[in-house]
Amino acid sequence: MRASLRLALVSLVAALPVAAVVVATTDAGAADEPAPITVLSKDFEDGTSQGWAGRASEAVAHSTAVAHGGSGSLAVTGRTATWQGPSLDVLDTFEKGTAYTISAWVRMAEGSDNARLSVERRTGGVASYDQVVGNTAVTNGGWVNLTGRYTVAADVEFLRLYVETASTTGAFYIDDVTASYVPALPIQTDIPSVRDVVDEFPVGAAITGAEIVTGHGQLLAKHFSSVTPGNALKWDATEPSEGNFTYAQADPLISFAKTHDLAVRGHTLVWHNQTPAWVFTGADGQPMTATAEDKALLLERLENHIRNVAAHYGTDIGVWDVVNEVIDENQTDGLRRSTWFTVTGLDYIRTAFRVAREVAPHAKLFINDYNTNVPAKRDKLYALIAQLKSEGVPIDGVGHQMHINVQWPSVSDTKAMLDKFLPLNIEQQVTEMDVSIYTSNGESFPTPPADRLLQQAYVYRGMFALFRQYEGEITSVTLWGLADDNTWLDTFPVTRKDAPLLFDTRLQAKSAYWGVVDPTKIGTTTSPATTSPTPNSPSPTSPSPSVSSPSSTGGTPGTTACSVSYRVTGTWPGGFQADVRLTNTGTTAWTTWTLGWQFGAGQKISQLWNGSVTESNGLIAVTNAAWNGSLAPGASASFGFLGSWNGTNPAPTSYSLKGTGCAIA
Repeated sequence: MRASLRLALVSLVAALPVAAVVVATTDAGAADEPAPITVLSKDFEDGTSQGWAGRASEAVAHSTAVAHGGSGSLAVTGRTATWQGPSLDVLDTFEKGTAYTISAWVRMAEGSDNARLSVERRTGGVASYDQVVGNTAVTNGGWVNLTGRYTVAADVEFLRLYVETASTTGAFYIDDVTASYVPALPIQTDIPSVRDVVDEFPVGAAITGAEIVTGHGQLLAKHFSSVTPGNALKWDATEPSEGNFTYAQADPLISFAKTHDLAVRGHTLVWHNQTPAWVFTGADGQPMTATAEDKALLLERLENHIRNVAAHYGTDIGVWDVVNEVIDENQTDGLRRSTWFTVTGLDYIRTAFRVAREVAPHAKLFINDYNTNVPAKRDKLYALIAQLKSEGVPIDGVGHQMHINVQWPSVSDTKAMLDKFLPLNIEQQVTEMDVSIYTSNGESFPTPPADRLLQQAYVYRGMFALFRQYEGEITSVTLWGLADDNTWLDTFPVTRKDAPLLFDTRLQAKSAYWGVVDPTKIGTTTSPATTSPTPNSPSPTSPSPSVSSPSSTGGTPGTTACSVSYRVTGTWPGGFQADVRLTNTGTTAWTTWTLGWQFGAGQKISQLWNGSVTESNGLIAVTNAAWNGSLAPGASASFGFLGSWNGTNPAPTSYSLKGTGCAIA
C-alpha cells in the first residue's frame, strides 16, 4: 500500500465510510471561535443514571468505584454483545442542521478494548447507525476521551447516543458526557465561486446528507458544479441484502443535485470494500472459491446489482466509477487479490463495464484508483486499461483519487501521471482530492498550524494550475469533502484533527481556497498563530551553518543561474509570514541547494517549512528538504517561514547560492 513514509496518508481504502447523514470528526477548535453553547452535560454526581439506559439486557447504574471528575460515574455491566452499552435519548436535544461536539470519558473495568461513540437514528421505522468517534484504545488504567462532531441532517423519529466496544463484552465506565455547539457563521457570499473561476472543467465535492442542509447546502451550491455521493451509492448502502434495494441515503443527495443543477458522479458500482458478506457467500452458505458455480453466481449478482442501481438513476448520473481500486502494484500482474478477482479473474471488470454500458449508455464509465502518481501503480493501471480496451471493454476514463499531503507528491510527479494516460485517448478525472496537513502518522496538532495551512495552499495552487493546463484531457476535479468539519482523514490512518479541504470547520474560506481561486491572496486568511507538533512529531533537523556552499551537479551556478522571489504574505505586530521561491535559471540540474541572505533590520525566523534553516548574526541559510533538492533547469522550489520583526521589515536586498549572487525576481 505504501511506497514510502510519505505515502502513509494515502489510503488503501480511499473512500472509507463517512456517515450518510452526519458529520463525524474530531473537534478542531479555533482560536477565534466563540464559546460553545452546551446542550447536554452528564456528570453522574447525583447518584442516578441521569437518563441513560442499556441498549439490551445489560445493566447501567450509578457507581462510585471510579470517576473521571467528582465521585460518580456510570457503570455498564452484564454485556453479552459488543454493541451493548449505555444509551441516551437526544431526540429533543439535537436540532437538525446543527453540528454538535460530543465528548465522553471512557474506562474499562478490566483489561482493554477499543471503544466507539455512535448514534442510532430511525426514520420510518428503519434504523441506521452513525459513528461519531471510531475505535479508540481504552484500558482499565485510566480514562480516555472520545470527542467527535455530529450533525443530524434528516428528519428522524428516534435518536440515541451510545457507547460500544469493538471486540469484548467486558464492563466499562463512562463519565462527564457533554454535547455543545458553536453558533454557525453565514457562508461568505462576497468571495468568488470556485465554479466560476475554474471554468476549464467542473469542480465537485463528495457529499453526505450533512452537506445538503443549512449553510453546508448553501456553500455547496455556491462553489461547486458537481457532486459525488461519498457512500450512499455503494453496495452496502443500496443492496444490504440480496435483491432488497434501497435508495434512502442517495435519493435526497441526487434530488438536491438536480434542484441546484449539479452534475453527479456515481461512486461506485464495484469495490472490494463496503460490499456485504452475502455477495461473496456461495449457494452452499460457504465463502466463495474459484469454482465455476461460484463464479457464475457472483457474476449474476454483480449484473443484477448494476442493472438495478444504474437503472434507478438513469440519466440523473452522467459518470460512474464502475470499478474502484483493482490494482495492487506488488502483484506481478498488478491485480488486487480481492474476492472479486480470486473467484472471477478479470471477468468481473469486463462484466461490470459491459452491463453499465447497456444500462447507462449515456454515462461515462471510469476505472478509479489511488496512488496513480506512483510509477509502479500507474504503469500497472495503464497496462490493465490498455488490455481491456483492446478487448473492446467500454472504458471511457481513468480516475485519479489524489489523496495527498502537504509534502507529497510533487507537481512533476502528478504531471507524469497525467501524461502517462494520454496515449490511451480516454478522459481523466481527479476524483477524490484532499491535501492532508500531516506528513507522518506520528504527527498530531490540536489546531491546524499556520505553516501547514500555508503549505497546503501552495499545494492546491500548484495542482490546480497543473490541472488547468490539461483542459479537454481532464474533464472533472472532485474534492473528497466540502469542508474540514467532515473529512474521513480525521479518523484515518489515525484519529486526529485534519484540515484537508478548501473551507474550515465553520465553512469559511482558507488559504487553500485562495490557492485555487486567487493565489495572490494566499495567507491573507491564515491566522498568524501557530501550533507546534506534539512531542512525538518529527522536528526539522538543522544543517551545519553555511550560507555559501550548496552542492550542484556538473558545475557552479553563475550570477544568472538562479533567481529568487521573496514575498511577505501576512504581517501583524511583531511578526510576519513570508514565501520564497528559488528558480534554477541555468542549464545544469542541481541535486541540493542552500540559499543565503542577510536580514537588514534584525528579523528572525521562528519556524520554516519545506526546508531547514540556520541563523547566525542575521545571516540566514536555508537548505532544501529531502523532496525539493533536485531542480532541473527552469524548475523552482518554494519554502516559507514565520518570522519576527521590530520597527521595520525590509526585504533582503541580495541572495547567494554557492558564493554567487542570484537575480531578484
